[in-house]
Amino acid sequence: MVIIRAARPADLAVLTGLLKTLFGIEADFSFNEALQQQGLRLMLADKRSRLLVAEAEGVVVGMCSGQLTISTAEGGPALLVEDVVVGERWRGQGIGRRLMAALASWARRHQVSRLQLLADRQNVMALDFYRHLGWQGTELICLRRHLDEDEGSPTT
Repeated sequence: MVIIRAARPADLAVLTGLLKTLFGIEADFSFNEALQQQGLRLMLADKRSRLLVAEAEGVVVGMCSGQLTISTAEGGPALLVEDVVVGERWRGQGIGRRLMAALASWARRHQVSRLQLLADRQNVMALDFYRHLGWQGTELICLRRHLDEDEGSPTT
């Protein structure tokens, strides 16, 4: 039996391990245990974030997370799905689907009208999973820029 529940601070070690698995698949991210634990702690403490786990046989076997943002296009809250990962042994059993459904339910309670996520272009299994759940591609691309401490903010 698998239960979906809110993550707890006691889950941090296993969640960090799941992120190590996920970041091993994604080309744009490198695993850094201290940074990933810091991010997880911040999500646990932030009411605008939701961190869910799937627990089977008393062990956390999967996770997903999301953060509320404000969308001018939607005129209200949107949810950025941050991390979705299920341990390899537990894949193909509907756990990812249940995690995503629970996250969507939380989003609905927060009047979210759109969920969005980033996925690695080469992660065919993940892309197939999302399409199977009804997710659609867009014409948008993701751009990013890291801020240096030495760099000043642009003036407007």
